[in-house]
Amino acid sequence: MPLTAAARPHTTDLRGARRPAPLGAAEAEVLRIVTDARTPVFVTVRADGRRRYSYWRPLDSGTGRGGCYVALPTAVCDALHAAGRTTLGEPLADPDRITYRVSATRTPAAPLHALPRRARAA
Repeated sequence: MPLTAAARPHTTDLRGARRPAPLGAAEAEVLRIVTDARTPVFVTVRADGRRRYSYWRPLDSGTGRGGCYVALPTAVCDALHAAGRTTLGEPLADPDRITYRVSATRTPAAPLHALPRRARAA
């Protein structure tokens, strides 16, 4: 699966826009980690095409756990990227790999006409 995302044209007309499919537990957990600004997530693409999504888990002084890199499930991360829920930043190329920063996409606000009349009156 190529990791180059085609740019989608931005439009303000959201009529007929479909809601994204509901997330499963694994997808929701990965998206929670990606959206946390304190936890930068990266994907490393090796020369042979192997991808590894990972982030740094800081040391928790209370439990003594952490202080290591944690790999995220590749299939789940690839599915989120294919669904347009995550985007990749600028590439950082090394001789044997390319690293991208993974970010969550911003979802547009619901149009005013989609809100119930009660919400508009408030």
